[in-house]
Amino acid sequence: MKPTFLIFAAVLTTIGSSKVLTAQTTALPRSTPELQGVSSAGIREYIETADREVQSMHSFILVRHGHVVAEAWWKPESAQTPHVLWSLSKSFTSTAVGLAVAEGKLSIDDPVLKFFPEDAPENPSGNLKQMRVRDLLTMSTGHQDEVNWREAPDWAKAFLAHPVPHKPGTHFRYNTPATYMLSAIVQKVTGETVLDYLTPRLFEPLGIERPKWDQSPQGISIGGYGLYLRTEDIAKFGQLYLQKGEWNGKQIVPAEWVEMATSKQVSNGSDPSRDWDQGYGFQFWRCRHGAYRGDGKDGQFCIVLPEQDAVIAITANTGDMQAELNIVWDKLLPAFTDSPLDDNPQEKAQLKNTIETLKASR
Repeated sequence: MKPTFLIFAAVLTTIGSSKVLTAQTTALPRSTPELQGVSSAGIREYIETADREVQSMHSFILVRHGHVVAEAWWKPESAQTPHVLWSLSKSFTSTAVGLAVAEGKLSIDDPVLKFFPEDAPENPSGNLKQMRVRDLLTMSTGHQDEVNWREAPDWAKAFLAHPVPHKPGTHFRYNTPATYMLSAIVQKVTGETVLDYLTPRLFEPLGIERPKWDQSPQGISIGGYGLYLRTEDIAKFGQLYLQKGEWNGKQIVPAEWVEMATSKQVSNGSDPSRDWDQGYGFQFWRCRHGAYRGDGKDGQFCIVLPEQDAVIAITANTGDMQAELNIVWDKLLPAFTDSPLDDNPQEKAQLKNTIETLKASR
């Protein structure tokens, strides 16, 4: 599969329909909540509940119809402070793989061993031989447990030496080393780290300045974690995916990749009340309410809600990420309407006052 890029003309947008950002600017456009069909009172109730029940919130941005309608930072966090993304980094690594596929540098059906002949075990198992790039993307490598790779002298070699008791593609097992291998493969086929490869293709077009990505001892972007971005950068990334990879009139990520990456590729549970049991794509999680997300340890979220034409970016330091998501569903979803609302200066003022008093408990 080698999707090609499509160039689209800039389009005019209207309130109430899905917006495609066209302005050549580094910041997302701003609007009032009511103008974009969101209740200021509902946003305030969400922020107050999250502030009270999540220990600890750091930041929040809500984008509706392509416009930021609410943004909050819990002091000392700020709009300009990069935040650790933890495993939310994985969704960016997936994007790098998609771009490399589009450029014909690899296929998701390539065997993993193809890229690491010098690191392969002397007698690789049949299951290891069958492991494909697709299996790395879907966390279905065939591993029973996660390799303790960070203490190994060579991370890729340690991954390939790890037992593969299950047939790849049949057994979901969350696997951060698998994402590292995706990063290593991108570096093999492009000659650049994922950070350097994404800079002109993703970060610069989105106006994401000075991204930082930690590296392994081998000089490879860690892939599964280690990326630091601002909260608005997270929101831009979600908006790009909401727009099916289109930005400023150009298709910078193939729409076919966006569709595959954010669709359910493998099953990962059956509890309808848990957002971690709704299916897994290519380094993206499916959610309840028709949404999908990238997420990271301690409560880092990029939530895309196609049915509401909205994106939510959150950073936090919490041990209960499901509770953090529950507040989004319980408080923010009811705040959306299909049409613009009447201006409500009193509620906007109360929302502003609430945001100005926020402080993180760390």
